[in-house]
Amino acid sequence: MDRGSVTRRGALVLAFAALTMGAACSPVYRNNGYVPTDEDLAKVVVGKTTREQAAAAVGRPSAEGLLEGSAWYYVGSRWKYFGPFAPREIERQVVAISFNSRGIVSNVERFGLEQGEVVTLSRRVTDSNIKGVSFIRQMMGNIGNLNAGQFFN
Repeated sequence: MDRGSVTRRGALVLAFAALTMGAACSPVYRNNGYVPTDEDLAKVVVGKTTREQAAAAVGRPSAEGLLEGSAWYYVGSRWKYFGPFAPREIERQVVAISFNSRGIVSNVERFGLEQGEVVTLSRRVTDSNIKGVSFIRQMMGNIGNLNAGQFFN
């Protein structure tokens, strides 16, 4: 082999190594959970849609309110993985669909978590009495605020 082909081969190996290392350090994004799209939520009409119709339009949730007929909660988050660093949550959304005692949709809300604060992204309500807001704020606001000593006292 002549010196030119060795230099060319070394340059190719070096370029391939640099490309591989660059690709290894690119961020990877992963989505967890499920949140209905705005198009799917448009099929849910406040004051008219029943629980069964809502299930057909947006699917059944992974979480429901504790009280019978209270609400369905859809939670989704987006995580960024970057090299050796710990994964970081970059976006979180919660959609709450509330039902009245007859099983009719009474409220549809979409919440986000921006800089540690719960933010209402959209809301459709039949009356001024908004049910479930305090539960959502408590659920999202208390993440990370638990102290092990609270369980033993």
